Amino acid sequence: MLSSEDEILPSSGFAVAVMDAVRREAAAPPPIPFPWKRALPGMIVGCLVFLLALIAVVAVVVYLPKTSTIPQVSTIPTSLGQLGLNGGIESATKWTVSALLVAFISVKLSMRLAVGRS
Repeated sequence: MLSSEDEILPSSGFAVAVMDAVRREAAAPPPIPFPWKRALPGMIVGCLVFLLALIAVVAVVVYLPKTSTIPQVSTIPTSLGQLGLNGGIESATKWTVSALLVAFISVKLSMRLAVGRS
């Protein structure tokens, strides 16, 4: 019963279609490699920022009072004031202007790098 199976033959255009696909793949240019030289500085800066944030969190946890209760809302502004973040409208204006300046510089720098590559 098993020896009487019919032989399976591919359709008439199958071999031609497969060979055409193989030729197209062989003629295609190689994929563009990832630009590690350009990405590595950004990754290093990101790791450093993460490390500094981790150190800041550990420092805040170490210097908080050793109590078993959650700090009250009234103690938060005084701790922010001790960190120098509670400076009124002048401080908020300075932080806002500096954040806008950093954003503007980063956008202009990235646009300049993008135009230079085209």
